[in-house]
Amino acid sequence: MATVKEAAVGSSPASSKKPEEPEKVPLYAYEKVYPRTVKGRFRSMKTVLVGVLLALYYLVPFLRWDRGPDAPDQAVLIDMVGRRAYFFMIEIWPQEVYYLTGLLIMGAIGLFLATALLGRVWCGFTCPQTVWTDLFIWVERKFEGDRNERIKLDRQPWNANKLLRKLGKHSVWMVIALLTGGAFVLYFNDAMTVIGEIVTGQAGWGVYTFLAIFTSTTYLLAGWAREQVCLYMCPWPRFQAAMVDEHSMIVTYEEWRGEPRGFAKKDTGFEGRGHCVDCRMCVQVCPTGIDIREGSQMGCIGCGLCIDACNSVMDRFNLPRDLIRFDSATNQLAREQGRPVAKVKWVRPRTVAYAVLLLVVGSLMAFVLATRDTTEVSIQHERSPLYVQLSDGNIRNAYTYKILNMVREERVYTLRVKNLEGATVSVIGIDSPDSPDAAIRLPVNPDTIGNFRIYVTAPPSALNGRTTDLYFELTDPDGHSTLSKSLFAGPRQ
Repeated sequence: MATVKEAAVGSSPASSKKPEEPEKVPLYAYEKVYPRTVKGRFRSMKTVLVGVLLALYYLVPFLRWDRGPDAPDQAVLIDMVGRRAYFFMIEIWPQEVYYLTGLLIMGAIGLFLATALLGRVWCGFTCPQTVWTDLFIWVERKFEGDRNERIKLDRQPWNANKLLRKLGKHSVWMVIALLTGGAFVLYFNDAMTVIGEIVTGQAGWGVYTFLAIFTSTTYLLAGWAREQVCLYMCPWPRFQAAMVDEHSMIVTYEEWRGEPRGFAKKDTGFEGRGHCVDCRMCVQVCPTGIDIREGSQMGCIGCGLCIDACNSVMDRFNLPRDLIRFDSATNQLAREQGRPVAKVKWVRPRTVAYAVLLLVVGSLMAFVLATRDTTEVSIQHERSPLYVQLSDGNIRNAYTYKILNMVREERVYTLRVKNLEGATVSVIGIDSPDSPDAAIRLPVNPDTIGNFRIYVTAPPSALNGRTTDLYFELTDPDGHSTLSKSLFAGPRQ
């Protein structure tokens, strides 16, 4: 009986049928994109922004700003050797790196706000990858032609014409990449000086290293990787969905109006069918090669070129424009249902929250920058030994006292100690008064740190226990005082 069952099971068709395996989707799939030329409102906006942003990047290092003698006159400069960052009239010291943190926070919040309002408008118009890729594609068109010509050129066998076109394109790409890397280096060195050093081979290895790094990355990312950076390398598309909502203005396709799509000729009637003529112009002009008709996708950078392309086709068929448009999900639903379309809802909880955060951080940074002190003090009590008892019975403590003079002129500060009766102050290398509680004058050179070795001497009767709080009051020439707390050590009472 068992044998019969086994035979029956073994002969069952169901048992011999293998379960279907799920279709494997590759994690990376490359298909070269050949963006087509298009004219329209968004293309014009992109062209203007590309020109402005590139001009700013390449020309800003050559702007001058007079900061007085012995100071760099480059308007925007990150001086790694001198440990300063200059932005026109603003000078940032290393210990003020929190300003950089504030700028990064403001940039992140600003990006969140822009995305909540207009989707990936940053990616489509102002992202460096987008700007330089746009420039490289423009060069490619000049040498190889528009989309169809470039496809044809890549498919044909190598010949003299193809070699010259490719060589010319890549040569110009390398020149642009070299200028890009060189401009980056100029932000960290005096532009007028380092250009001559680079050309004559006298620049340091660090200059040539960064020049090579940014030249090669510009050439590879803008010339070869292009949309692959947006699709696979950039983290922003992965979490941008958390910033948008049903009121965000993003690139949308009016499926209710465009479907069912199909090929059409001019003067064709559109009764009983959609307005989309399936020309694929929206796909051909897209820098990342996506089909916006399939809905909102991670590859859409919100540049609006598909809108320009679709509008040109709608004009040709005498159909209403904006089959593809910047619109919100709420308005798209209203259009589909034939309801009145509401005005764009710019003010809503998340945009208000982002705007308030941006205003608070910006205001705080501006306030701190406007009211920051031009003098900073650092004091360190000598620990070996903590104190010395002199032959007359008095107690002496040693301190390292540093004064940061952030003004480009010599300043003479006045120092006195408080909370220690009968104390006298002496500074190595500076004439010091012998009378108790007298002030001492400390000169500090312009735009530098004054380092002083200070001795404070007091009678044992002035101590309150083994350690006593001691305050150093430093007064600048303008009358502003800085109070620093330390301690005065002595033997156990």
